[in-house]
Amino acid sequence: MRITAHPTFVFVPGGSSNARAWGPLQNELALLGHRSYAVDLPGHGDHADHPAAYYRQPQDLGALATAPSPMRGITLRDNVAHVVDVLHRLAPSGPLVLAGNSFGGLTVTAVANAVPELLDRVVYLSAVCLSDPAMVTGKWDVLDDNLLDAAAARITVPRSGDPGVVRLNWRAAHTDSVLFTQLKTAVMADSTDHQFRMLLDSMDPDENYAVLEEGAVALAERWGKVPHTYVRLTEDLSIPPAVQDYMIRKADELTPENPFDVRALATSHVGYFSRPHLFAALLAELVQAESM
Repeated sequence: MRITAHPTFVFVPGGSSNARAWGPLQNELALLGHRSYAVDLPGHGDHADHPAAYYRQPQDLGALATAPSPMRGITLRDNVAHVVDVLHRLAPSGPLVLAGNSFGGLTVTAVANAVPELLDRVVYLSAVCLSDPAMVTGKWDVLDDNLLDAAAARITVPRSGDPGVVRLNWRAAHTDSVLFTQLKTAVMADSTDHQFRMLLDSMDPDENYAVLEEGAVALAERWGKVPHTYVRLTEDLSIPPAVQDYMIRKADELTPENPFDVRALATSHVGYFSRPHLFAALLAELVQAESM
């Protein structure tokens, strides 16, 4: 039996990110009277064994390239098991809304496939949503003119081993003004330089792109039964609006009887960090409409 009708928002971070990035949004939601919980996926966050060379200044790039990864051996199933455990522990307190940004959308979808009965809604904040197995390895029929790929290539640390794990040296931007501007434009152009430095310092170096697999593809009979909202970020230069619209359209083809509830915010890819009040107001409006 649930003790309250008030929902708890559960947040799943994007690539190279962790629970810390949700802090500004959680604070704004608290001011509106809403509970929230930010997940650290396995291999991420304060308890993960990130390479010490990533944090030392000046950085030892040789050590950074050879240090082992906390993402070694982690799979999408590990992400799902971790989030499902969190949901089970939160469920007795009330309804659950699972939300994710960017790469975190893969885990959101896989969790909704696994435990649709635990979720009152899933929300994609310009997050990856796969609804066709062909989207995992095939070419998408949409122009993806994002700015993040080129910026990420500049901070990629060449290394061997750990298939699927990519190491990004986000902190290199602190000492390279051109790189700083390139990354900020791609990720969070609507922030101040100070805000972007804070985001850079919160980022983890490693991400496991092996979780981009068929287990992250939405199932009509599972995910498709859960109400789902897609928040289009119209100033997003990492997942451009055209790509967001493509994912929305493909998902609606999978579940035409339960299409995306589409909303829009004029923010960057990580606008929930730089302009959290806008996201808090939108999320609060979502759950208020459902309770009436």
